[in-house]
Amino acid sequence: MQTNLSETSKRLARAEEAESILRACVHCGFCTATCPTYQLLGDELDGPRGRIYLIKQVLEGAPVTASTQEHLDRCLTCRNCETTCPSGVKYHDLLDIGRAVVEQQVPRPLGQRLLRQGLRAVVPRPALFKALSCTGQVLRPLLPATLRHKLPVHVADPGKRPAPRHARRVLLLEGCVQPALSPNTNAAAARLLDRLGISVEPAFEAGCCGAVDYHLNAQERGLERARRNIDAWWPAIEAGAEAIVQTASGCGAFVRDYGHLLEKDPRYAAKARRVSDLSRDLVEILRDEPVEQLGLCTEQRLAFHCPCTLQHALKLGGAVERLLTRLGFSLTAVPDGHLCCGSAGTYSLTQPALSQQLRDNRLDALESGKPQIIATANIGCQTHLDGAGRTTVRHWIEIVEAALNPETNHA
Repeated sequence: MQTNLSETSKRLARAEEAESILRACVHCGFCTATCPTYQLLGDELDGPRGRIYLIKQVLEGAPVTASTQEHLDRCLTCRNCETTCPSGVKYHDLLDIGRAVVEQQVPRPLGQRLLRQGLRAVVPRPALFKALSCTGQVLRPLLPATLRHKLPVHVADPGKRPAPRHARRVLLLEGCVQPALSPNTNAAAARLLDRLGISVEPAFEAGCCGAVDYHLNAQERGLERARRNIDAWWPAIEAGAEAIVQTASGCGAFVRDYGHLLEKDPRYAAKARRVSDLSRDLVEILRDEPVEQLGLCTEQRLAFHCPCTLQHALKLGGAVERLLTRLGFSLTAVPDGHLCCGSAGTYSLTQPALSQQLRDNRLDALESGKPQIIATANIGCQTHLDGAGRTTVRHWIEIVEAALNPETNHA
């Protein structure tokens, strides 16, 4: 695509990157066919190709309007378009660049500003989020439906985690909301890794991966969180930790991007590349281990919802399904498994109407094979889908641990 950046845009830190991405697009439209928001709204500007044109106009100096911002806001950043793009256009990077420019030029209404600032103030702080979640459980009947459905009906007791005792050690990103909404997920992961001879080494100084701030256009704040995590992990990395494991694919996708996002930071570029190289989704660890020795009793029929971050960002579509099949689970067919459930980080709160439509469509597809339970690999998807009050949704690692033969389950 022919592109002529304005003089102002040429001074952006990522100007060359933006121009390169724009020039890579041949506007073929393959991306539009797989875009969830385009399928719902039928508007070219609510598909990747249309949004690329909008960003191109912004970077070439055209006036920026609230309509431009709205169309960019409606993007889920699911990256389905990147999976189907024959030209390898890095759409999500262009979207980050374009959104940041638009954010500087278009003042948001007060309600939007308060919502976004509130999300950034609460979500990345696990202790505060947990306290508010507990309060929300008490006040559940009084909460608006949008918030009420975000709170789990039942929070499983996480039980005990084994102390580090093996030569093989990994770090585990605890996450922001998962410790409050599904604390057993990371605990179950630690116990299964321990059974396979891998210890989880605590890194209490690590916090939010930075994705919440970054994708709400507080990009520098998101990168500050990334740097803090790198500092927290670095001693263990130098001591030989073999991986940084994430049980939430949304966090994993962002950590995997640290190397790219900090490549121009002279202090952190090399460390960020190392962290990205060590980043692993949990399934990447377990798929190479002798999991059959765990002794599972698997009689459940599962439907697996593959999060967008797992299949389109991390390129691990099918990995969890193959592992579950190895373990003996029966997986039902899921039509249109490439589509987004509508969670998309904070999207379900900033775009509730579109998010609910996407959720209901996804649940119809997931439930079409009559599963007993739905498994997923990201806390956002889990909470969003489970909030509909239909088929129970859990993280796949919890389902695996629950299926351990009682004679061998000492967790």
